[in-house]
Amino acid sequence: MPVVGSSGAAQAKRSASEEVDPSGDDDFVRVDVDGGQATQDAPEHTTAQHGRQSRDSCKRVRANDSISPEDHVAALSLNHDEKETAPPSIQPTPESPQQQIRLAKLLLQRGKQKQALQLLHAVITTDASDADALCLRGTCFLAQGNQAGAFASFAAALAVRPLHTEALVACAAVYKTSGQLLKAVSTLETAFAAAPTDATVQQAYAAALNALGTQLKAQGQRAEAQDKYKQAVQICPTYADGFYDLGVYYSEDQQFDMAQKEYEHCLKLRPHFAEAHCNLGVVHHLQGHLQQAIAAYQQAYSHAPSLKLVRDHLAMAYSDQGTQIKEQGDTAAAILLYEQALAYSPRYVRAVYNLGVAHAEGGQHDKAIFMYNMAIALDPAFAEAYNNLAVIMRQVGNLQAAVEACEAALQIRPSFPQCLNNLATIYTAQGRALEALHLLQAALLAWPAYAEAHNNLGVLQRDMGSIPEALVSYDTCLKLDVNNRNAGQNKLLALNYTHGGEEQMVCDAHAQWGREFQQLFTPLPQLPPPNQDAADNAEPLIVGYISPDLFTHSVSYFAEAPLRHHHSSAVSHVVYNCSPRGDSKTEMLRGATEGSGGMWKDVAKLSEQDLAALVRRDGVQVLVELTGQTANNRLGVMAMQPAPVQVTWIGYPNSTGLPAVHYRLTDSLCDPADTGQTFVEELVHLPHCFLCYTPATDAPEVGPLPALLNGFITFGSFNNMAKITPKVIDVWVKILQAVPSSRFLFKNKPFACPAAREHVLQLFVKKGVAADRIDLLPLAPANADHLAMYGDMDISLDTFPYAGTTTTCESLYMGVPCITLAGSCHAHNVGLSLLTTVGLDKGWIAQNESEYIELAVQAAGDLHALSQLRKNLRQQMRSCPLCDAEGFVTDLESCYRQLWQLHIHKSKQDAVQTVEA
Repeated sequence: MPVVGSSGAAQAKRSASEEVDPSGDDDFVRVDVDGGQATQDAPEHTTAQHGRQSRDSCKRVRANDSISPEDHVAALSLNHDEKETAPPSIQPTPESPQQQIRLAKLLLQRGKQKQALQLLHAVITTDASDADALCLRGTCFLAQGNQAGAFASFAAALAVRPLHTEALVACAAVYKTSGQLLKAVSTLETAFAAAPTDATVQQAYAAALNALGTQLKAQGQRAEAQDKYKQAVQICPTYADGFYDLGVYYSEDQQFDMAQKEYEHCLKLRPHFAEAHCNLGVVHHLQGHLQQAIAAYQQAYSHAPSLKLVRDHLAMAYSDQGTQIKEQGDTAAAILLYEQALAYSPRYVRAVYNLGVAHAEGGQHDKAIFMYNMAIALDPAFAEAYNNLAVIMRQVGNLQAAVEACEAALQIRPSFPQCLNNLATIYTAQGRALEALHLLQAALLAWPAYAEAHNNLGVLQRDMGSIPEALVSYDTCLKLDVNNRNAGQNKLLALNYTHGGEEQMVCDAHAQWGREFQQLFTPLPQLPPPNQDAADNAEPLIVGYISPDLFTHSVSYFAEAPLRHHHSSAVSHVVYNCSPRGDSKTEMLRGATEGSGGMWKDVAKLSEQDLAALVRRDGVQVLVELTGQTANNRLGVMAMQPAPVQVTWIGYPNSTGLPAVHYRLTDSLCDPADTGQTFVEELVHLPHCFLCYTPATDAPEVGPLPALLNGFITFGSFNNMAKITPKVIDVWVKILQAVPSSRFLFKNKPFACPAAREHVLQLFVKKGVAADRIDLLPLAPANADHLAMYGDMDISLDTFPYAGTTTTCESLYMGVPCITLAGSCHAHNVGLSLLTTVGLDKGWIAQNESEYIELAVQAAGDLHALSQLRKNLRQQMRSCPLCDAEGFVTDLESCYRQLWQLHIHKSKQDAVQTVEA
């Protein structure tokens, strides 16, 4: 941020700093930028002094037809005023040289230099030793831009009268204008010695010293410059510019207290000095005193509203104040301040950009996109604006525009770590694994301590099935940022892929994370105990559901049943949709919710604190979160305990770790009574499977068994690569070896990348399975296309220790039976629960790896049985409890009622204990 310099020297600038969208993932960046720079020359004032004039020159003036009568009358009037105080013996006549010089001065003041010179020529022709006339002639030449003629006239005056102060001052001005500051100072030193109390001499001498100081400062001689500035104000204590330049000097040295003192002294002498007010504002601004800075800038603006630098500094201050307010959580007030900044400087690009950031954080995507594009139009090299535009474009689902914006930012700044990271996350989502890896490696080369890039590298490694490497990346992120929520939760999720949930290390990790996370939130005020008669109250329970996955997402296929089938007599349900963007499935779920008497609220733009407050205002009695430790969860809401009964369900196969979450819905197969897996929540067993599956409405019809047409069995798995561990690969290889003509069909996101496909193929080739027996498919563009791919699969093979859930249900619904392996934890047993509920508990559920292989080989050997099962499996599934939405929801509502009655009972016991105490 520059200060304004009166001497034209380069001034101090405020350093730039960077803010992230971050994100780590999606980093938002804010930059404070220096303003412009202006200079102002110190004003020079030359006052003419009067001397003797001859009577003859006055006669010549009277003969000059070019002089107007008004000018002559004015000159006579001036002479008349003087005659009243002059001694009678020396009173000049109207035609005296003195009167002609006075008339010449008047003409000069009125811009008639030519006529003034004609008069002075007459005077000087009569008396060549008239120093006053010679000096005034030099002043006329200066007004015409004739420096040489002016200097010659001043020299002539000084030849006649060496201590003619007016000529000395004027001669010094010529020296100063031509850059000969030392000669100017020397000349004025002579004038000051001759007339030390002359205000004009003091002013000129101080100005010359000041200019010399600025020249020395520019040459790096700062100590000498400071001496000249101080000497200037000592010689002329009323010289405001001297105190101003001392303020500039101290500002550049970051001696802000001294700078403030000098600027304030300057303003006492010249209260309307806009640049001094502005620089005083800069001093306050640099020290973080935004209110004082704005007050000073406003003073500058009141005196110079058209001065661009003042308007820019006001814009900068209001923009910084907006960011300060936004960081305190008041985005609405911040937006008003950014808009106020733009009222002063409509092209102030940082305010435009910061306004985009504020709108983005407030979920106003259209406004954010507009502001980022406006910032780019104002500054085409604004890499941060391109980066943040990419973040928004990704959030609204326009991946191509997001990629283009990232590429534009990287063209400007190739080593921009946040943008490299952001583009990598897009490529990861698109399955472009190798390109994503290279980008993340570049981001970490540019910024090795970039925590979010380490986290996102872990996500990429997880998607590729490299779980040990992913855990290392998450740990690195957490070392750099101990409270990094993404990395902490991603690590917990990753542990489920390679470790049994019953392992003490896994259980402890979840419990520890939950305790530490809950401490980051202040609970809402405790609710009063419920009315003790409420247990028998037949009023509907108010049940809230929180989820960011209410679109075409795995969770949505299990959440639909309660949202659509709740009975309004039993439950009044409120859905808090946290998805930042919806799709046709979102609209369908909204309609289903409202159609069953529930309320749907889009709350993606709310903070967790605001959402918790909303849940409390809505009077929710049982709050159910559907995400667990997976992406975009709102566990912070649960940590604030807005509802008296809080439950986790569906989205995650392990504990939330939060003491504020009281219950976890499950079943006796996934989590038997003697399970070794521990949970922070209390387990609640539903009567049948803990899930109710609602099949996709666009699912194609079940086709014939592919093996009957192909002549070979096709095994397959559409589970994500993170679940396909080396142990799983070993078992699948043995199955392929036991069924020599069989093939294996994979479908996975990373298979859009040739390097990823080759990596997986080599896992099989190294174990003796030919690559041409493995088919690797990328994600399908639409859900119907995805389901249609099951038409090429005969038998689905489940993963372990993290079994499939949605993929298993889809496989069964498309007529493809699944081999699963029972285990000792929830994640391992989901397949057990699903298959048992559908009626495939015989011949499809293995108790160990050997039996898993045996069951797969056995199923592959009976094509007739496979074909018959394929024809009947969809109907068999529809008629079982897994798809019985009405029955499931009735059981679920009964469960909620029991939990509420238990809460009332516990509240009554607590009240009794309190009374007894």
